Amino acid sequence: MKYSIITFYKYVDIGDPLTLMEDLQEFCRSNNLFGRILLGTEGINGGVSGSLEEVKKFKEFIVKNPLFANLTFREQSSGLEPYQKLVVQLRKEVVAFGEEVNLKNTAEHISPAKLKSWLDNDEDFILLDTRNEYEIKIGKFKNALGLPIDSFREFPDAVKKLTNLKDKKVVTYCTGGVRCEKASAFMKEHGFKNVFQLEGGIINFANQFPNEYFEGSCFVFDNRIASKISSVTLNTCSFCTSKTDEYINCHNLDYDKLFIACASCSKGMNGTCSVECKSAPRQRVGRGKQAKVFQDHVSA
Repeated sequence: MKYSIITFYKYVDIGDPLTLMEDLQEFCRSNNLFGRILLGTEGINGGVSGSLEEVKKFKEFIVKNPLFANLTFREQSSGLEPYQKLVVQLRKEVVAFGEEVNLKNTAEHISPAKLKSWLDNDEDFILLDTRNEYEIKIGKFKNALGLPIDSFREFPDAVKKLTNLKDKKVVTYCTGGVRCEKASAFMKEHGFKNVFQLEGGIINFANQFPNEYFEGSCFVFDNRIASKISSVTLNTCSFCTSKTDEYINCHNLDYDKLFIACASCSKGMNGTCSVECKSAPRQRVGRGKQAKVFQDHVSA
């Protein structure tokens, strides 16, 4: 089966997120949709998958709500089932940041076409990746600046140190937009004078301009782990010299670790990252357990 996958977000005041949560749960369960949707008073951040027809019904359903009439979707397809269950949860933040931010201060969106034009013409600006270091490791825009963070909660302290960029033109980006939107508002509130954000993130850009400027794979917070969207491969296998950007979640149930391995070595190591893990007594079967990094994210 070919699975259709959509991710979406919107920062909007949701007065009654509990009722919305129940409505979304009922609709998704009735239409055989799996995924992960986070809701709070600040908005929505979600990803769902199913057949093309089921996902189409979901889009039609959610935009009927006046709060989401102009909701946009990042769309992909996969032969691998991205989600194995449905989770709809209430959260204080739909993407964990830990700092107070006025979301009315978010930076101006620029379209993928506008970003491509700036890159084509060697405009003077900085591309700032607001994602985590382990995401950037397998794919990023060429010459983009990344930060040494393992959680979006670390972004505020890290970006405050970039005082040399406060008078530069900066374009922020992430997977689908939800992080760079909050990040851009924070930056503007802390003295960065000329900040923009990429509309729809990496996925939107790559859908419109495949193999243009983005190199490697895009890390996604579902069973795929990585979505290959460029012919360029940035890494080599942890065990051999084969070129690959494939992340594996170690099959040792007692060791949460993501590592890069080619298909051949992963098979030979039974999906584990070391000889010790290969001989561990508790082994994951299939793709049932996800590393802790997945717990507070969707895909955006």
